[in-house]
Amino acid sequence: MKRALFIRLIAVIAAAFMLGACSPTRALEIGEDAPDFSLKDLEGRMVKLSDFKGKVVILDFFATWCPPCKAEVPDFINLQNSYGDKDFTMVGVALVDQNDARAFVSRMGINYPVLLGDEAVNSVYGPIRAIPTTFVIDRNLRVAKIYVGYKAKEVFEADVRELLK
Repeated sequence: MKRALFIRLIAVIAAAFMLGACSPTRALEIGEDAPDFSLKDLEGRMVKLSDFKGKVVILDFFATWCPPCKAEVPDFINLQNSYGDKDFTMVGVALVDQNDARAFVSRMGINYPVLLGDEAVNSVYGPIRAIPTTFVIDRNLRVAKIYVGYKAKEVFEADVRELLK
């Protein structure tokens, strides 16, 4: 069972790298408009990035099997609790299937929207080659910061405070 999961994981990572390497898109940069998208949430409702215009958004691409992704979740929950009523929202984009995402959200007690990622969003936001990859987006839906890998809560909190001024 562990071997099959490991092989599946390696295949997914290899496919992501190959798709990213062959992608005709260029990497999204700080200062650019964050590409709008429509993704399903865990209940099947369509959610657009543009639904959050006027709010500061942290858009986090993650996977349930990723240790750094798991480590960031409590901080994201805390940020949502602290700033959710101040024109801020945390949004997760799960790069796993719906069942895995739903179990992860329940197990971790996630209190913010989690959407199911797809190739189109992966392409326009990257391509996403490493996880977690996190975009901090200002009220006008422009990319303010891009982080690859784990970052401490203080990093994100400083960004949110600055953009909420």
